[in-house]
Amino acid sequence: MNKVQFRVLYREFLFRIVDLELLSPQGDMIKLLGQFAALLVFVSIFLSGAALGVGDMRVSRPALLVSAWAIEHLMIATTMLVVGLFAVLSWDATFPDRRDVLVLAPLPIKARTLFLAKVTAAGTALGVTMVALNAFPSAALSLALTPPGSGILDVILSSNLYRTLTAYWATLISAGGFVFCCVLGTQGVAAQLLPRRQFLRLSAVLQIAAFCLFLSVYFLEPSMVTPQALAAVGNQRALAWLPSYWFLGLFQQLNGSLHAATTPLARRAWTGLAVVGAGTAVTYVLSYFRTIRKIVEEPDIVRRSGGLYWSPRFGGSLETALCQFSLRTLLRSRQHRMILSFYLGIGLGLSIFISKAPVLYTQRGTDLWYHANVPLLVGTILMICAAVVGMRVVFSMPLDLRANWTFRVLPLPGVTGCLAAIRRSLFSLAVAPTWVVLAAVLFWLWPWQAAAEHLLLLGLLGVIIAELSLHGFQKIPFTCSYLPGKSKFNMAALAFAGLMFLLVKGAELERSAFESPLLYTTVAGVLVLAAALARWRTSSAANAEGYSVQFEDLVDPAIQSLDLHRDGGLPIEPAHP
Repeated sequence: MNKVQFRVLYREFLFRIVDLELLSPQGDMIKLLGQFAALLVFVSIFLSGAALGVGDMRVSRPALLVSAWAIEHLMIATTMLVVGLFAVLSWDATFPDRRDVLVLAPLPIKARTLFLAKVTAAGTALGVTMVALNAFPSAALSLALTPPGSGILDVILSSNLYRTLTAYWATLISAGGFVFCCVLGTQGVAAQLLPRRQFLRLSAVLQIAAFCLFLSVYFLEPSMVTPQALAAVGNQRALAWLPSYWFLGLFQQLNGSLHAATTPLARRAWTGLAVVGAGTAVTYVLSYFRTIRKIVEEPDIVRRSGGLYWSPRFGGSLETALCQFSLRTLLRSRQHRMILSFYLGIGLGLSIFISKAPVLYTQRGTDLWYHANVPLLVGTILMICAAVVGMRVVFSMPLDLRANWTFRVLPLPGVTGCLAAIRRSLFSLAVAPTWVVLAAVLFWLWPWQAAAEHLLLLGLLGVIIAELSLHGFQKIPFTCSYLPGKSKFNMAALAFAGLMFLLVKGAELERSAFESPLLYTTVAGVLVLAAALARWRTSSAANAEGYSVQFEDLVDPAIQSLDLHRDGGLPIEPAHP
């Protein structure tokens, strides 16, 4: 293997976790990766605080180890979720694509070098993700489970500290490797058995299915972190299908604190690792070398011939053209559908999590789903927020930058003229479908009056969120280059955590408004006024002088120009001799 070739390919594949052809020339991948790391570090700090709360000097060490099962399972399950999402989002970066083969095939590069560079790059990105998420929690848990001695020196020199730390990282590497190998093995089997065209079509379905599976298991799996629950006969069938509990048993075994209830779980973990690891290695290696030949010999996804095609109209010619372009782009682009599914999955997962929180129940009763209540109100609001924000994000990412010349040569009417078409695209693809689905669900579950009242307010809220998201949006959907790091999504995630409190309070106010016509009318009037103001603000920004349709995402300049010479002359005319 040529070491120079390996280093060059390794660096290229490592930074191609995100497709570089979508990025603006001024894009900084380091900044984007730094934001991901900052978000993971924030989650790790939260887990560290929970781990430090486990330590209790008043209980014996066996009781302390059992009491830590809950936080240990939370750490393992969170790591498996993050690794699963990483594997799904980096689906296209695992195998070489047509561009790799066409560029690298004429060069004297062995397939073995290409294979090792891809695997090493994926392993590096996965390792950095796990370290950023678990660096602080591993130290916090090790300190919490170390029995107190006469001083800090005794704790530092204790063998239990380093055994717990080693067992923790061995368990997390095993759990993360298990999830990653499951996704990789599924992808390898599909690539091995199917023609390339069918594999590419099936990949979108497999990605979304895996994404929904990881989120559903994380938010819906039952809590069984006591010896009685793990040993119960009725829970054995569920435990057989929940790998996070397997690796909880593996951690107890490696830490020397194996309990009778966790012994079968540890055996399942070792068996699962052996089966998945061996199967993935074989299928991935075989499919990898066969895939290179398939890429050259077989075509990618092409348009189906024949069939009846009907293109709905969305208003005028410009509105119809942009709406149909956005709709077809979303239907044909696996990457954009995946990103939108990510936001919808997060919204659905949080909705399910909130619906299980008893602190949000505002009235007694066992039939939670069949009456208007705060958890379901918050869930519907989260879903429409996730749909609008996710669609707004994918609007900012191009389908193919080499094709945006089509829009560049058209006589577009400017931001003001395009805003109506862009607004209609967002409402047609995000607000309206989500509202219709939620309407069907609510009319099926709730009395018609409560469902209609909530849907009216939910529609107004959807309009407000859509108008706020369009403020300053100067781009034709799917045509402008993407500037990583500009969105500051890590700070947006922190802000959203604070806004959850306001969402709960707003849902409680709406629940009270269902019983007071005067209060309901006031809330509806406030939302109508807010929607009108949001629309006026968006339109005013589009009408501002100097705005134009943007096809290249640029970095904000360090020096802002005051534009004092717009009248054609300088602010101070030079003196003539």
